[in-house]
Amino acid sequence: MIQYVSNKGGGAAVDFETAILDGFAVDGGLYVPTSLPKISLEQLKKWKQLGYIDLAFEILSLFIDRSVISEVELKALLRTAYAPFEKSSIIPLHQLKSKKETYIMELFYGPTISFKDVGLAFLVNLVDFFLKRKNEYKSLIVATTGDTGPATAFFTAGKSNLSAWVLYPKGLITEEQERQMTTLPHANVHPVGVSNCPDGGDDLDLVIAKLYANIPFKDKVHLSSVNSINWGRIMMQTVHYFYGYLQVVDFVGEEINMSVPSGAFGNLCAGGLARKMGLPITKFVVANNTNACLHRIFSEGLFSKQAIFETPSSAIDILIPYNFWRFLYFCVDQDAKKINDWSTEFMHKGKVQFDNETYSSYSQGFLSVSISDKRTLEMIHEMYTKENYLLDPHGAVAVAAADVLKDKLGDKKLICLATAHPAKFPQVIKEALQTRHIPEEGKHDSIEEAKTKCEKVYLCDHSYLEEALLNVMTTDWDLKHNNKA
Repeated sequence: MIQYVSNKGGGAAVDFETAILDGFAVDGGLYVPTSLPKISLEQLKKWKQLGYIDLAFEILSLFIDRSVISEVELKALLRTAYAPFEKSSIIPLHQLKSKKETYIMELFYGPTISFKDVGLAFLVNLVDFFLKRKNEYKSLIVATTGDTGPATAFFTAGKSNLSAWVLYPKGLITEEQERQMTTLPHANVHPVGVSNCPDGGDDLDLVIAKLYANIPFKDKVHLSSVNSINWGRIMMQTVHYFYGYLQVVDFVGEEINMSVPSGAFGNLCAGGLARKMGLPITKFVVANNTNACLHRIFSEGLFSKQAIFETPSSAIDILIPYNFWRFLYFCVDQDAKKINDWSTEFMHKGKVQFDNETYSSYSQGFLSVSISDKRTLEMIHEMYTKENYLLDPHGAVAVAAADVLKDKLGDKKLICLATAHPAKFPQVIKEALQTRHIPEEGKHDSIEEAKTKCEKVYLCDHSYLEEALLNVMTTDWDLKHNNKA
């Protein structure tokens, strides 16, 4: 039986279903498998010609016992999850003409046109599958800096066993991202716009952690989350690293590099684990914006919280990359005590300076850089001018970071991850292209349609958010389940 434990060491080992439905582990840690599967080059060769869904089935089967989900059930879940995607390939790769052996992994062809669709399409359907089997209900709560919220809301909408509470920092995401949540009419979707968040989405994560720690409330409303605290997100995101690799290499075993726009380290955690499983990636570029939380970790060995900046790449405006703790667990011989001690130190001091041995263990195979707002805009302009190819600001951070580090990357093939459609960021695109009119490549029908719809949203000041959520979520639960508030 494949089991899952907290990276902080508390509580007993649990099965896959429990890890997915709980979200956080009982001690507030993050669930991890007791061991990572190892994938040989021979196995990769057998997977070389597989499409995305068939590849996902093979990889997920390494983490999920057949006694928990049968082969037939898993295949059906995957087909259902990815049916709404625009492209039959799910994740196309676009080769740039002006940069040698450079590919853009286009992760934005899901219903809310961001890479969060790739993980959440499966995870939300998986949670719903488990709940229906158990005849139970869950209240999902997520914080978003622009993309997790819309994807969670979309895939939860209309499901009879789930409700979604999606918290976002009001004014710190684009109107387009906001409307993807607030224009959904479904009674089980609850967007919450939170004003006065000095630390942006990190402020919302702290409130969610407090709600999880409130055991009577957590138990009453059956609280869970599909943020990237949930192992299901990380597990699913390992797939697109294997898929991208197999799409571009001339032969299995060829080493390539990847550049990933990074904030909370969820996406890169999945990439790092995929490499530990056997994927031949030589270097990962940790592409930070001016909120250089990960650049400090990978260049200085310093995990620290500093003032936040609003940037064009708002989805990675993150101060605390909590999934780094999950990845670090596998870099220190799965020593949960170390993870717990460092987490406690960070909570009390606001920073952790890692020792040389630890720094060396986790930084191997990573290069990091912090990209300025100016350079982000220049890269969007450069790619559109040279190639008529429109990058979103996060994809632009990835390409710009790889440019800075090109001498260290050498001549290997390079995949840059583009994590959102440019239609989500019209003001950034206008500024980058120095135009008042968005080109057709920067538009999307779903975004245009959302402009014409009514909105429904809860609005709250951050100062009162915890108390307000306790009140409104309890009331909603009582009303839904035919009790009087």
